[in-house]
Amino acid sequence: MKYRRLGKTNLDVSVVGIGTWQFGGDWGKDFNQSEVDAILSRAKALGINLIDTAECYGPHHLSESFIGDYLSRDRREEWVIASKFGHHWEEQWEHAWDTQAVQKQLDASLKALQTDYIDLYQFHSGSDAVFDNDALWTMLDKQVEAGKIRNLGISIGSNANIYQTSKASELHAKAIQVVYNRLDRAPEEEVFPSCIEQDLGVLARVPLASGFLSGKYKPGVRFSDNVRQKRDQEDIDEKLRQVEKIKAEEVPEGVNMAQWALAWCLQHPAVTTVIPGCKSPEQVEVNAAAAELDSVQNTHPLAVTK
Repeated sequence: MKYRRLGKTNLDVSVVGIGTWQFGGDWGKDFNQSEVDAILSRAKALGINLIDTAECYGPHHLSESFIGDYLSRDRREEWVIASKFGHHWEEQWEHAWDTQAVQKQLDASLKALQTDYIDLYQFHSGSDAVFDNDALWTMLDKQVEAGKIRNLGISIGSNANIYQTSKASELHAKAIQVVYNRLDRAPEEEVFPSCIEQDLGVLARVPLASGFLSGKYKPGVRFSDNVRQKRDQEDIDEKLRQVEKIKAEEVPEGVNMAQWALAWCLQHPAVTTVIPGCKSPEQVEVNAAAAELDSVQNTHPLAVTK
């Protein structure tokens, strides 16, 4: 495994992390604690130290609770835990952006994660209107001073949201989370240059384009999970046709496409880490191997050596 400094934080994070939206049950599988333990244990053995989660990944902090149970039996200080605020899920999913609601979310996340602090606490894909709230950011600064939060971050909803990205340093945020993959390169235009200028860490989410870049699916596939089944079928088929073209023209023969797709993201000089989801220890192994893959060096227009 390889590690990079996450922006202006004092955190060195593995270039491949673990995304955990799937633990909440929205991606076609309901997890139990032993399955989560197996995934996180394998990740740790492979050198992965970053876990990204959120309150709204499953009802009642489900994803965070799975992680917290595991952390209670492991060495918390060896992990970098990133979570998010702004979307609340009790009986139903809803937005929760006012200062008191976020304070409540933070305390509930700490309880679910069974920890005294969150390494990176991220504004979660909110509008510019709720983002522009001085009272909210003042409260968050106070939580940093109190030690409940180690670092602030912004997970932008639109991957072209330069407004929120450009204000990160002003608000003491040190990292940006953004959708970035071979099928969706919008951050390269404005967001990534701003991140480099401000020395912000970048967590690339959806690096496998919701599984499309795994190479497992063909045009015409029908998804049954809560997320992909809501998407337009014509758009799905078009993206999968693009994937077939990419696989034929860009992925070296004999190279696993998922590993290639993750490594492709990591070649951009702005990107610190990728946070793919995974449903098994075997998928963790495939993802982790991307850290050592150098077969994309000549296929990324901004390839660099780090």
